[in-house]
Amino acid sequence: MTALSKGTDLDKGTGRPMVKAEGVHKSFGPAHILKGIDLEVNPREVFCLIGPSGSGKSTFLRCINHLEKISAGRLYVDGGLVGYRQKGDKLYELKEKEVAAQRRDIGMVFQRFNLFPHMTALENVMEAPVLVKRETKAIARERAARLLDRVGLGDRKGHYPAQLSGGQQQRVAIARALAMEPKLMLFDEPTSALDPELVGEVLDVMRDLAEDGMTMIVVTHEMGFAREVGDSLVFMDDGVVVESGHPREVLTNPRHDRTKSFLSKVL
Repeated sequence: MTALSKGTDLDKGTGRPMVKAEGVHKSFGPAHILKGIDLEVNPREVFCLIGPSGSGKSTFLRCINHLEKISAGRLYVDGGLVGYRQKGDKLYELKEKEVAAQRRDIGMVFQRFNLFPHMTALENVMEAPVLVKRETKAIARERAARLLDRVGLGDRKGHYPAQLSGGQQQRVAIARALAMEPKLMLFDEPTSALDPELVGEVLDVMRDLAEDGMTMIVVTHEMGFAREVGDSLVFMDDGVVVESGHPREVLTNPRHDRTKSFLSKVL
């Protein structure tokens, strides 16, 4: 099943989707987590994944940047095969250095903030560009300051994570991911670890990114965000895509009984 929107917004230079999954399977030993995922995400699209815990949403997200190796199928980001090189009919896994190079173009924000506790907000955002991209500290510092301003933390640059609220730490984590100038952002339930009153400040940053045209895949339980900001929505259950379409259509008028049952508990 393919979920598409903004059909005219495909990259005019290539005409290809930003993310394409073809028959993606993932198993952990005997546990079959993903059971043949087919979907496409267009450039500049906000693509939302919803579903119960254990449905495979987060696993699929981790497969996109090869944090998890798929068991079968193909995953492409911006036309490039993720984690593998194909020769003839055979796939050869890329070396870790090559995988790391692919990941530079994919930002990921997790449920937990995972900031370095001994570094200030500014230093956390600077770290990857300096170490991975070999940027000068001056260039990295300038961009980090600009990004912290962008996420509303311009006055917290010198604060350590322990001095920041959960919402502020997550906004630093978003700025850190953006510091690598990714073409794609992955969000794995970025507000689930936050107190309710802090959720809005993180969602506001994500709305701003969407308005700026960032391609985003968002695993979320925030149905209001999916309805207002999302371009496409997929409901997953038990490792398969059950239903897909425009968020407002799926959330307002779900077709499948499993989708109806899930939404009756979360809306």
